[in-house]
Amino acid sequence: MADDKDLTRREFITQSGMVGGSLLLATPMSAFAAQQGNIQSRGYAAIDTSGKLVPWRFERRPVGDNDILIDIKYASICHSDIHQMKGHWGPQKYPQVPGHEIVGIVTAVGRKVTRFKAGDRAGVGCMVDSCLECPDCKGQEEQYCPETVFTYGTPEKSSPTGISQGGYSTNIVVRDHFAVHIPDHISFQEAAPLLCAGITTYSPLMKSQIRKGTKVGVAGIGGLGHMAIKIAVAKGAEVYAFTTSPAKVNDILAFGAKEAIVVDDIKKLAPYKGKLDYMISTIPVQFDVAAYAAVVKPYGSFTQVGMPERFELTLSNLGLSISRVNFNASLIGGMKETQEVVNYCADNKVLPKIQVIKAEQINEAWESVVNKNARYRYVIDAATF
Repeated sequence: MADDKDLTRREFITQSGMVGGSLLLATPMSAFAAQQGNIQSRGYAAIDTSGKLVPWRFERRPVGDNDILIDIKYASICHSDIHQMKGHWGPQKYPQVPGHEIVGIVTAVGRKVTRFKAGDRAGVGCMVDSCLECPDCKGQEEQYCPETVFTYGTPEKSSPTGISQGGYSTNIVVRDHFAVHIPDHISFQEAAPLLCAGITTYSPLMKSQIRKGTKVGVAGIGGLGHMAIKIAVAKGAEVYAFTTSPAKVNDILAFGAKEAIVVDDIKKLAPYKGKLDYMISTIPVQFDVAAYAAVVKPYGSFTQVGMPERFELTLSNLGLSISRVNFNASLIGGMKETQEVVNYCADNKVLPKIQVIKAEQINEAWESVVNKNARYRYVIDAATF
């Protein structure tokens, strides 16, 4: 009965927004949001390190002055979800709802919110809060703020569960600064993966200043890697994709890559030594970094964005020194860049290849991701939670 009342309330808010968005931004709307107390939610959560998710009902904090409430329509699956729920990145608090590629409709706004109104299409990525005052925040790189609250698993005093809870759920409350607008000319399903897979590859590619004719290598062709190919190709780069999955070759070429190299033996990299201007690696496990970096020209750059267990990679210092390649790493991107990549991909039809699934298929989809069989981003229909 409580869920039915909550749903009716959301429908009323949305319908009211169609009649007059300005009314929803006025005091009565804000007061309503403040008076409703904790918000009921349901989703799928990990309860231990097994990596098996189960249905779970939980509460989110009330909508604060600077918050918005989003009725989630779709949330996509990232390999990071699996790593964190299995404890690969350290001990976790359970139950924990994963998911940081989230899209939906704004249904309530706080008193001080001006960027959004009820009825807006909105998305949430890997962050839901930060101090907004430190040099990193003011420099529009909020992901590096010492006080950043990531979308799930971060201690959060305002959360009824004690930690932030992610997007494999029916709704989310987020500080408005950490939501982006989803343009009307891109579907929710295709927009969702841009909130992590898109920004995580777009940010370092833009910082590397790729342009028409730049020879770019992409290592690891999954959810992130296929977006790296598409973005680089859209920017005019000549892309060489390195994969361990022969079954992905035709897809890779269809994404616009000049070549697809199946690395079933590390020696397959030798013909490409010193050939590329830049390489981005999305590989989320241990691998021979120096061997891959060596395909970049001396004094070119190699960026690692994949996050292995314990956040650790074993590097050959000698191998890197001989190649003379500048090795760096990158963590998602700031909120300005996140809005930028969403707009760019929508405007230029740089869209992820997706498979829409029901909530009951999440565990099966996770197995597919781990086994490198995903093509290329699973997107969960939140109506099935």
